[in-house]
Amino acid sequence: MTSKELTTLIAEKTGLTKKQAEALMAATGQTVAEALNDNKTVQLKNFGILETKERAPREVTNPRTGEKTRSQRKRIITFRPNRQLKEQMK
Repeated sequence: MTSKELTTLIAEKTGLTKKQAEALMAATGQTVAEALNDNKTVQLKNFGILETKERAPREVTNPRTGEKTRSQRKRIITFRPNRQLKEQMK
């Protein structure tokens, strides 16, 4: 599903115009990104939890050259679906 399709569905389900739905999506995305950037957990009701975690440095291999190097520590975003979403997927 593309952002445009999602925006259209949100507009239909909420009675908002497409422009209002686009603004809602943009504001939601920006707010979630800012919260994750501040190391906050974002819990969305009936959906799941978005959070950041630290990935430790590890040894990686360049597939072209076979050279082994050490990757840097980095932050990653993880998603854990909640029970309602898991049950809907069955």
